[in-house]
Amino acid sequence: MKDAFGSPQSLLVLGGTSEIGLATARRLIARRTRTVWLAGRDEPSIDDAAAGLRALGPDVRTVTFDALDPRSHEEVLGKVFAEGDIDMVLLAFGVLGDQANDESDPPAAVRVAQTNYTGALSAGLVCAAALQQQGHGSLVVLSSVAGERARRADFIYGSSKAGLDAFAQGLGDAMHGTGVHVMVVRPGFVRTKMTAGLPATPLATTPGAVAAAIELGLRRRSETVWVPGALRLVMSGLRHLPRPLFRRLPL
Repeated sequence: MKDAFGSPQSLLVLGGTSEIGLATARRLIARRTRTVWLAGRDEPSIDDAAAGLRALGPDVRTVTFDALDPRSHEEVLGKVFAEGDIDMVLLAFGVLGDQANDESDPPAAVRVAQTNYTGALSAGLVCAAALQQQGHGSLVVLSSVAGERARRADFIYGSSKAGLDAFAQGLGDAMHGTGVHVMVVRPGFVRTKMTAGLPATPLATTPGAVAAAIELGLRRRSETVWVPGALRLVMSGLRHLPRPLFRRLPL
């Protein structure tokens, strides 16, 4: 099943309980998507998410996937692709961590890096190879504006997203001309369960808005998507701000 005009018939969500991932799945189901795979660790939550999507009409399947077990990725994801072509893979897993705690708990900080970067690198390479073998498809990677420049408040999380972002851009270059489209999505603060209790930043967004931006990006065959779009200019300014001034900002 080949995607047409950015509307995939089949979708694999890595991070199957992600609010952004599920919002994207619902939006695509309303258009054309008829087969959805949800991959994740928490089986009860995955089952609940799958049931919610099935009510919308598609064939929804689940698979146990652990970002922290890269040795299993080729086997687990290979079984998904063996069931039929996947038009779109959405890499949507990740953890925020607890900056204040993680600075004094290196193993906890490493877990953030292993989940957000190492696990994503492994899964991304496996999926990109599978998409290339079938000759078509999109790999959509959820990055973050936090990766644009390290901030005092979340530099552990931000550094992991910076690594992921650089990897995804390079992977996109490697896949150019193969029929595989790689799109990096850089949301700002997204109001989800993961960010509950945290003070929202200016230009905060929602899972639904990110899903809409992903769909538009697919249709345009974009390589980088900012959500909201105004963040592109904001982060360009912050990225080039002299460091002494940057340190004074309430970030």
